[in-house]
Amino acid sequence: MGDSAGSAVAKRRFAAGGAFAMRWRRSGLAWIALRRAVEEELAQRRLFLWLPVAVGAGVVFYLEADREPSLSFAAALAAIFAHSAWFARHNRALFVPLAALCAIFTGMVSAAWRSERVAAPVLDHIQIANLEGFIEEMDFRREGARFLLRLTSAEGMKPEAMPYRVRLTIRRAPPFEAGTFVRLKARLLPPSHASLPGGYDFARDAWFMRLGGVGNVLGTLNAVEPPAPPDFFLSVMSAIDRGRNALARRIDETVGGDAGAIAAAMVTGKRDLLSENAKEVIREAGIFHIITISGVQMTLVAAIFFVGLRRILALSPALALRQPIKKWAAFAAIAGAVFYDIATGSRVGTERALFMTIIMLSAVIADRQALTMRNLAFAALAVMLIEPEAILGASFQLSFAAVAALVAVYEGRMAALARQSEDRVAHAAIPVEEGGPWARLAPAREWLRHGPGALLFATFCATSATASFMAYNFHELSPYVLAGNPLTLLVIEMFAVPGALLGAVLYPLGLDAWVWHYVGAGIGFIMWAARLIGGLPGSTIHLPAFAPWAVVFLALAVLSAVIWRSMIFRLTAIPLALIGLSGAILGPDFDIAIAPTGDAAALRGPDGQLAVIGKRPSAFTAEQWLRADADGRVARAAVLKEACDKWGCAAYLKDGRAVSVVADKHAFAEDCVRATVIVTPLFAPEGCAAPLIFDRDKLKETGAVTLRISGDEMLIRTARAPGEDRPWSRPPPRHWGKAALNAERDDEEADETGGDPFDQ
Repeated sequence: MGDSAGSAVAKRRFAAGGAFAMRWRRSGLAWIALRRAVEEELAQRRLFLWLPVAVGAGVVFYLEADREPSLSFAAALAAIFAHSAWFARHNRALFVPLAALCAIFTGMVSAAWRSERVAAPVLDHIQIANLEGFIEEMDFRREGARFLLRLTSAEGMKPEAMPYRVRLTIRRAPPFEAGTFVRLKARLLPPSHASLPGGYDFARDAWFMRLGGVGNVLGTLNAVEPPAPPDFFLSVMSAIDRGRNALARRIDETVGGDAGAIAAAMVTGKRDLLSENAKEVIREAGIFHIITISGVQMTLVAAIFFVGLRRILALSPALALRQPIKKWAAFAAIAGAVFYDIATGSRVGTERALFMTIIMLSAVIADRQALTMRNLAFAALAVMLIEPEAILGASFQLSFAAVAALVAVYEGRMAALARQSEDRVAHAAIPVEEGGPWARLAPAREWLRHGPGALLFATFCATSATASFMAYNFHELSPYVLAGNPLTLLVIEMFAVPGALLGAVLYPLGLDAWVWHYVGAGIGFIMWAARLIGGLPGSTIHLPAFAPWAVVFLALAVLSAVIWRSMIFRLTAIPLALIGLSGAILGPDFDIAIAPTGDAAALRGPDGQLAVIGKRPSAFTAEQWLRADADGRVARAAVLKEACDKWGCAAYLKDGRAVSVVADKHAFAEDCVRATVIVTPLFAPEGCAAPLIFDRDKLKETGAVTLRISGDEMLIRTARAPGEDRPWSRPPPRHWGKAALNAERDDEEADETGGDPFDQ
């Protein structure tokens, strides 16, 4: 009995020891695999590709801070870590974190310096003023126009408080173009802040655009003699804008309809002629980017110059054999790309594409491989050092994610071809048996590598890389984008870009009409396909707002998938994506949303849908609320007009509590008694008994507000952090005594002045 018990114990010990040895062996193998993966990444210098990511993190830290970071302190830290990294360059374990910290603080310095370079006055309240200035850019619409005005004088404003430029709308299209000096009367507002906590903040973009106010023209717009001629840069850009408008009108009149408006947008970058119906059609098909000048167009323009000139020069054997015609063609392609960027308005998207194109063509001039992730990293660094604020824009995120995915596919294909070549050499003497299941799959493999399958696979990868950014920025996805994107590329490659270049050459000669008809035919086809795709069931999936941190993990997942080469590190994309998806699913919800201006609110009714109340709610603000709630309705369908009278608006939440938007001070007497939540652009009286009051003073401190019902309580989220003080989000001024009464009277007088509604 004892022997059997001892034997059992020994067996258990032996089994435990064997299990321990197995775990030790497995952990040892895992450690070896990890070391090999690290060595592979270091050998291929993939750690460098994370340098732009660190710089971008520093830019984001600066832009999201609630107080203005110190430029000198950030620069000192960047210098200290750069110095330390230099001395630790032979110690890899120490060098990498020091270099990363240096890059992070370099990003902060870049963003802070950019903010100081563009600093200009911004309006802090509604004003009505007589303005004079040069029209910088004119965008004509089907009805009216919108233009940028470089101010030279503003009646009633001190010179140090006068904005550098303002953006105005006018009901009737004026007979003036860019470069005209005009005098007008306008109703001006500060650039609008986010409509939701964590939402798009136009005021921040306006700061970096040196846009100090937006508004609408009151009365007439008159051209007058300027006190001084415009500077050289303004003269050149005005001439370019006049040329763009003339070409856009020519294309629109020649082709006609929405096809003409889309053709004008694709060729000149002028998008204001497009109808809302056409925008909705291409948005539902997932091809809204067809009307933007982006990397595809820039790449094709550079390719046409590069390939065309190289083939022309190759017609001469002496040049082809004795001269570096490839480098000459690359220089010409760079010049053509720069000209195309300037001619289309030099927007953020085209500038980003221009940086990328110049860097890749410079690699050709330097006899280096052009299409590499390293060159893409240099392009990202260039953008973040010159225009760091672009990192929070959808254009930057979508463009670099898509190109990074395509480059990763290209690199993977090149690596696979290299391995095949090595295997072919190694097994050249070994006879290969024909037939078998693997051999029968050869046609399918060739279709995926070289046939249409290669295009579909690359499109799938690019679409997957951009999906999270599309969902985060626009709150919607199109499941049929795999069909829409190849069609879009076909139209751009075969119609838009060749037509734009040829038509621009023939336009001065008056021989361009047939070119625009050709371009319009291609766009007519894509619009037919877009309507077909948009009409399919589930063509657009509406998604609610993400948790603020979700997009960070989704971006890291994309970066891990495209940057790393070893499978061990690439698999880290899976947990990162899962964390990001959990943040997308568990994003913040709300039962009440309040505009930062206090003139409108959205509340969830008994049917579970949002209803917008307000005397004149902004269509843009209402659209932001609906999209964040995964509601696909248009803004006007959600407005509850019957809830309003001349004093204001009132509606009820799903639990029966009342919400009032007060537009007239005489309504406070009743609403302060019956309403649970009062929203108003006015100053609420001190004796108002409503439990929650969001008036002008309160909303200047909080910005946009959302409330969520939790039992008997309401959980509040605000767009502005307590004590927030940034150049584009200054703390509200404090008025006391007579100054407070004067401020209240001035604001109410400006509010009561009529004018055209405008969009920002």
